[in-house]
Amino acid sequence: MKHTLSVYVRNRSGVLSRVAGLFSGRGYNIDSLCVAETNEPGYSLMTIVVSGNDAVIEQINKQLNKLIDVVKVITHSGDEIVVRELMLVKINATAQTRSEIVQITNIFRGHIVDLSPKSLIVEIYGTNEKLKAALEMFAPFGIKDIVRTGSIAMTR
Repeated sequence: MKHTLSVYVRNRSGVLSRVAGLFSGRGYNIDSLCVAETNEPGYSLMTIVVSGNDAVIEQINKQLNKLIDVVKVITHSGDEIVVRELMLVKINATAQTRSEIVQITNIFRGHIVDLSPKSLIVEIYGTNEKLKAALEMFAPFGIKDIVRTGSIAMTR
């Protein structure tokens, strides 16, 4: 089962390394990790998605709270959070297929952010499921490249 953790940390050198090391040192895999500064100067928020049962998540939570630069750990569950990801996809495009790719992009409320004679770059944000569905629709055209942010989350 996937769990989303919000980890508030002091914005200091080596914090990311210590948090990632905690996971790898105990054999836990990080599915997704995003880090950015918060509205409070000197602090960052790490959004970490990890797979495991409740006992594993409880152990991770305890270990994170032992780290000096960790201020607070929130383990999200259920419908109490809003989760989004951002994806850029470079898709093969010809003059004949461009309009169909644009229609699919519009259905997913995406945007064309770059155009070249042989490809388009599409930006789409949403849930993991929405991004997977968009990729399935773009696959027949040929996907050249994909870049994704990983999950970010906020409590309602």
